[in-house]
Amino acid sequence: MKRRAAAVAAFLGVAVALAVAPELARADGPSVYGVWLTQEQSAHVEIWSCAAQGRGPVCGRVVKLIDPTGPDDKPVVPEQAVDFRNPDPALRSRKTLGMVFLYDFKPTSDPNAFEEGTVYSADDGKTYRANLALQPDGTLRLRGYVGIPLFGRSETWTRVR
Repeated sequence: MKRRAAAVAAFLGVAVALAVAPELARADGPSVYGVWLTQEQSAHVEIWSCAAQGRGPVCGRVVKLIDPTGPDDKPVVPEQAVDFRNPDPALRSRKTLGMVFLYDFKPTSDPNAFEEGTVYSADDGKTYRANLALQPDGTLRLRGYVGIPLFGRSETWTRVR
């Protein structure tokens, strides 16, 4: 009886862990979760499960900036880089490091593909719709678009870790 109770408890523990952190369900295979180098090699982006925050199954935030510049196009220390192109004056002084800029994605039938999300571009201060998918070669494809995915731009990111 004790063995059965222990087995049930172990099963429930794993089930709860997988429900709270879906990326653990894919720990033995490729996953969108992790840290990625952007196509322009200007930043590292962490993709994580933000379901607990109610922002969808995946979100992305800036965790490292590479050679950032300020409004005058002069180099700045990464910790001092701010979102100076934001159309909202109140947000122009927010730090770029740690900024969440990918959110509200919807899952698809593929556990490593997400659609109809939102991407904020600090490069132009605009917000776009977006799709995100792990590619067969292990890269991550982000497609930002206006209206329908046909009218947009794609980027390919490479895994850092």
